[in-house]
Amino acid sequence: MTESAVVRALHSAAESGAHPAGPCNGCGTTTSVLADRPDGAVVRHGDAVAKAHAPDTDPAALEARVAVAAHPLLAGILLPPLAPAAPAARPVTTWPYGAPVDPADPDAAPWEEAAALLARLHTVEQAALPRLPPMRGPAKAARALARMQAAAPDPSATEPVLRAWRALPAWARDEAPAPGPSYLCHGDLHLGQLVRHPAPTGPWLLIDIDDLGLGDPAWDLARPAAWYAAGLLPPETWTRFLAAYRAAHGPAVPPDGDPWPRLDVPARALTVQTAALALAKSTAERRELDEAERAMLDSCARIAALPPELASDPSS
Repeated sequence: MTESAVVRALHSAAESGAHPAGPCNGCGTTTSVLADRPDGAVVRHGDAVAKAHAPDTDPAALEARVAVAAHPLLAGILLPPLAPAAPAARPVTTWPYGAPVDPADPDAAPWEEAAALLARLHTVEQAALPRLPPMRGPAKAARALARMQAAAPDPSATEPVLRAWRALPAWARDEAPAPGPSYLCHGDLHLGQLVRHPAPTGPWLLIDIDDLGLGDPAWDLARPAAWYAAGLLPPETWTRFLAAYRAAHGPAVPPDGDPWPRLDVPARALTVQTAALALAKSTAERRELDEAERAMLDSCARIAALPPELASDPSS
């Protein structure tokens, strides 16, 4: 199925989601393509969004993740689906449309709201939910390394990334189960994973359940932690995010004191993942790294040169 065929199928799925009582029949509602990538295509029609997931998506795992998003215990945390996952050449899910974070207004980014949602997600009672697969964060990190190596960037650039990767424990490289108790995790937290629903002024909710599963909740704090350690997230923003998570009794870090013993490994893994993807993309696009990408690569070099317990701690 070609990408254009995938998008055409999504137009129909989004229209069905927006008009469950029957066809639109020229109602004038516009349809727009929000994303058309090999790993995920997204089409909006009115108040509904249809997503074609990656071709290698496990249908049973996706079905379980969508069922969790629809569960009453997740109300007010995850955006609920409009329908169960639909089997197809590419699995398709349909969702209500939510207003995304405005990238033009970084000062209004909902960091505290994101932290509180994560804390609530991490404390959901698992026993009442459908059985879930592992959270896919470590698997995404491993895929990023494979993508970098396939792109064959300059070896001098990849060496610090590979050394930082090899210094990670097996579980963070997706080679073993995560140690310790497992919690319900998002698996890929960043500001693009939040929307207001109902749009445009409803409460913030988490979206994108592709990586949802059981694992170490510190992984969900790792991207902002890595950005903070790399100097890309202002200290005051990181402090607000961490304080909001702790105020909501999130289990990923202790309620007070130094959070870095818990965040160190996931933050290093997300640093490596981000740097690997930056090298893969910049090589494919035949361009230089931008400032943020360079900062993550520099962080990998620092991680590779320091003892693991100091590698991500910005106080080191």
